[in-house]
Amino acid sequence: MIFQRTLKQAISATGVGLHSGERVKLTLKPAAPDAGIVFRRTDLPEPVEVKAEPMLVNDTRLSSTLVNDTGVRVGTIEHLMSAFAGFGIDNLIVEVTAAEIPIMDGSAAPFIYLLQTAGVVEQPVPKRFIRVLKPVEVVEGDKWVRLDPKDGFSVTLSIEFNHPAFNLAPQKVEIDFAGHSYLDEISRARTFGFMHEVEYMRQHGLGLGGSLDNAIVIDDEYVLNPEGLRFPDEFVRHKILDAIGDLYIVGHPLIAAFSGHKSGHAMNNTLLRRLLEDPSAWEYVSFQDPLDAPSSFHRLPEAA
Repeated sequence: MIFQRTLKQAISATGVGLHSGERVKLTLKPAAPDAGIVFRRTDLPEPVEVKAEPMLVNDTRLSSTLVNDTGVRVGTIEHLMSAFAGFGIDNLIVEVTAAEIPIMDGSAAPFIYLLQTAGVVEQPVPKRFIRVLKPVEVVEGDKWVRLDPKDGFSVTLSIEFNHPAFNLAPQKVEIDFAGHSYLDEISRARTFGFMHEVEYMRQHGLGLGGSLDNAIVIDDEYVLNPEGLRFPDEFVRHKILDAIGDLYIVGHPLIAAFSGHKSGHAMNNTLLRRLLEDPSAWEYVSFQDPLDAPSSFHRLPEAA
């Protein structure tokens, strides 16, 4: 059987919120089977829990932010959620001391390191997957995202920037996780932004914690980071990292092919909502024999 997963032990890290600029302590704690991913704000007079679910994503300006019915927020969750997807984590309590997950280095790699250090343990309950049964699509002008049935999980994504730094490598990447590793090929790709956007963002209270240490920054011609890019096509690889995190807010691995062009957090969330609204478009599945599961899910890091 493919079992649900949580962490062996709690682990903490401290960083800065990308948009708030606030110092944030993040603590990942094991959770019971079927608990899902639950964020807990410990900086409030009484700790408040907000579960990761698509209907609670109510702010998608430059990140995915959960907002509960009393207005309690947990922002910039997509990189952490992407790491959970890559590691196959089903159940976890995520404690934070601010309204935003720390940005770390702008990728999912530091979160992967935390998961590896804490260790993963299987729980005696079957993991539930969501199998997509028919195409679901969201189109907005020249932007679109789509889920199609597939016996596995793949992502095909393209971006479009008329800029010298982007023209040095293809702006489209297709990854079928039956033959590719999330940890090696996606987790290290960093978020990016343009110098000319910084002033606008800061006027709107965003990007206050951004720096060359946690984002790729681009001027009119060049990448400003002294170390350059981690991949020639790091920009689109980061968009794949984001999409994987946004999709994992549904709480289960998707058995599907995800594709998109110029997509972002808002469209990814709309796609999830559209999927869930149509009961004929999906079903829950579990696998008694791990070999019956699509090979995309055979590459998860081993649990204890």
